Amino acid sequence: MAGNKMKSKRAATKRFKITGGGKVKYKSAFRRHLLTKKSRNRKRGLRAPAYVAESDVHRITRLCPYG
Repeated sequence: MAGNKMKSKRAATKRFKITGGGKVKYKSAFRRHLLTKKSRNRKRGLRAPAYVAESDVHRITRLCPYG
C-alpha cells in the first residue's frame, strides 16, 4: 500500500511557483489598481517576477510540497 499524499495549501499554491532551480517565484504586488499615479518605470519594474528570500523558501516549500 502506498503512503499518503500530503495536502498542499491551496492559497499558497495559487500564489507561488517553484522554478527548476528551486527558487520560489511570485507576482509583484501594487499592480492591480490606482495605476495612473504610478510612473511608467515603476509599473514596468513591477511586471518582472519577484523571488522569495532564501531564508523563507523552506516555509513555502512546506506549504506547496508538489510545486
